[in-house]
Amino acid sequence: MPKPETFPIEKIFVPTKQKKTLNPETVAEIAESMLDIGQQTPISIRLDGDRLVLVEGLHRLEACKALGETTILGVLVPAELAQPKPLLAERPEVEAERIKMARLKQLRLEKEAAEASMAASRGSATQAPRAGSAKGLRDNPKASPVRMVKAKPKSLSDWITQQKGTGSRY
Repeated sequence: MPKPETFPIEKIFVPTKQKKTLNPETVAEIAESMLDIGQQTPISIRLDGDRLVLVEGLHRLEACKALGETTILGVLVPAELAQPKPLLAERPEVEAERIKMARLKQLRLEKEAAEASMAASRGSATQAPRAGSAKGLRDNPKASPVRMVKAKPKSLSDWITQQKGTGSRY
């Protein structure tokens, strides 16, 4: 396998047919990845007379351009081996991997939701409002005011205060 070399980005010609497959979202994702871990896979380039022609790696090339790079890692391939590989979407193993990752993400989200629900139910069980506690009702908006039992007033003035608080007429 040829050793990756550094090529000037401005000297690389991109065929029109490849330009049509450009996806800006993919370019952004690759650029973000390149900022984190650098370029991991070299592009493929072939010689056509005295110019360099892109064979594979349009999104990596565009990501490097977006990041302001002037050079890119690439592998020079002979013209007879320069047949472009099928697009990622056309490869069945890539589609299977994409489906698997989506399923794993869904399972992770469901697990997190279940854990959050369990934590919320544990939190409300340990802090359940006491009967007759108006504070408990304020802390837990889901608590039903119907279920709350009023504390029996100890005196006439407590009873009047309680009636005023509930809006009842004595």
